[in-house]
Amino acid sequence: MLAVVVLCCRAEARPSNQHGSFAIAGQMVAPGQRQDIDLEIPKGASDPATRIPVTIFNGVRPGPVLAITAGVHGYEFPPILAAQRLLETIDAARLSGTVVLVRLANVAAFEERVPYVNPYDRKNLNRMFPGRSDGTQTDRIAWALTTEVVRRSDVLIELHSGDGAEWLEEFVGVYGGPLAARYDTARAVALAFGLRNVIRYSMDTRQQIDSARSLNRQAVADGKPTVLVEIGENGRRDTAFVEPIVNGVLNALRVLEMLDGTPMPARPDTRWFDATVSVSATTTGVFTPAANRAYEVREGSRIGTVRDYTGRVIEEIVSPVNGYAIYGLAGPPVRAGESVVTIALPATKPL
Repeated sequence: MLAVVVLCCRAEARPSNQHGSFAIAGQMVAPGQRQDIDLEIPKGASDPATRIPVTIFNGVRPGPVLAITAGVHGYEFPPILAAQRLLETIDAARLSGTVVLVRLANVAAFEERVPYVNPYDRKNLNRMFPGRSDGTQTDRIAWALTTEVVRRSDVLIELHSGDGAEWLEEFVGVYGGPLAARYDTARAVALAFGLRNVIRYSMDTRQQIDSARSLNRQAVADGKPTVLVEIGENGRRDTAFVEPIVNGVLNALRVLEMLDGTPMPARPDTRWFDATVSVSATTTGVFTPAANRAYEVREGSRIGTVRDYTGRVIEEIVSPVNGYAIYGLAGPPVRAGESVVTIALPATKPL
């Protein structure tokens, strides 16, 4: 269903930065200054030290603290490249409030070109929050992001894309429901990206927030308006994926009144979804998806086939719901229990 949405007002900005120096990781960034720092992750019992490259843009006027994170998954290149572009684009001397830009959250995964997980402990960083200061490298990274980034921010934007073997149609997710904070702010920031597909994730129970907690849900747990941006697929690094991220961040800064200028309005053909359903394989083998692009699905329709290594069909995977397959596994490898497609559930009205 198509819904016409107008971004008629700016998001409520609750200033944390009162036109003073910004403190992070024991360092102070003066008003009007940019500072590049590393959040140092010390050596663990079984794995090496690492770092998280972060840039602070501390504005010249009071305003909110916006955290932007890229590279939680090291093989998702468009957000990482967009962060590099934002280094050249954001000017602290023109800014109200503070931008905390995590340029690359998972350095080891990026440098080793490993999708999904950290090469040292094989953990998915986006399932390990809030982390532990005494855990493995992934746990320690999550703890540093929680304590030094999420809990110092007023609003969080997390940038992702389809990983090495994932197709994806671009969308923005916004966290709402009774356990999420200031949905109006998160909604306005989400619409600032100008993407057609908008998914509202309603946080109704603690189990939703706490189960295999992601960075986004850590921000929700800490009371931050939270937005997820997904642009790009299959480990590609096309300019066409990078530019919408950069432009969306700049428009979000205008929405938050952190940059001067009138925000671009939400697109008139915004398509709203209310939650998603993930569908998993129950067998391991060679997976062939019904499509490698987004498409409408009906309950009971085939969304993929798994064959064993002799070529025999061992599973036909079907959709449990009506909806829109918005991202999924391109294959051919698949493991039992692995998600092969995520289906967005259409909303009957703008949310």
